[in-house]
Amino acid sequence: MAKVFIVEDNPEIIKSIKSELTKWQYEIVTINDWQNVAGEISATQPDIILFDITLPSFDGFYWIQEVRKHNKVPIIVISAADIDTNVMHAVAAGADDYLMKPFSMTVMLAKVQALLRRSKPTTQSNEIKWNGCVFNSLTNTLTNKNGTTQLTPTEGAMFQVLLTNHSQTVTKEKLLEWLWQGGKYLNENTLNVNISRLRTKLATIGLENCIVTERGIGYRLVSENE
Repeated sequence: MAKVFIVEDNPEIIKSIKSELTKWQYEIVTINDWQNVAGEISATQPDIILFDITLPSFDGFYWIQEVRKHNKVPIIVISAADIDTNVMHAVAAGADDYLMKPFSMTVMLAKVQALLRRSKPTTQSNEIKWNGCVFNSLTNTLTNKNGTTQLTPTEGAMFQVLLTNHSQTVTKEKLLEWLWQGGKYLNENTLNVNISRLRTKLATIGLENCIVTERGIGYRLVSENE
């Protein structure tokens, strides 16, 4: 389980980030002492840090520089300020990537996953358990007692977003947004075709009824007992 340290003082933003990342089984840590940000990070040894710029004590740039004196942990800066100026400042301070408020949770998740893959390709867990199944987001395989089905990268990306929102309706717009952020371009027609293909593959391991269509809205992944 990867550990994500959130250096942010807005409770609503913390809540949103935590809600998204815990779906993917990340461990979340937040700041207790704003006068000892670098010390808490050092003691916690996170796998990645999300760093706000405007903080109650020193700004994020100061603390990033302090962290970088002793740690090469991946850092994503989040800020509502002017993007051009802050990107340059953040990179100079030692950040690896940047998010500008307000940002999509799917974009944030994609950036976190990408940095973790680059920094720890052999130790980061890619497996998610659900409904007696194990989904590997690296190999795009789904396994249960009935066997294993191999998904294409596009099918795997769609299944990921349905899985992390299981029992909730995922709109077609959110699916398309997720796929676009992953470097894949689909329109609504090809999305429908790929959903059909995904259903066919899930049926080979006894999951033929797990994707429910909410007509005119999107799709919902359900368990056997729902």
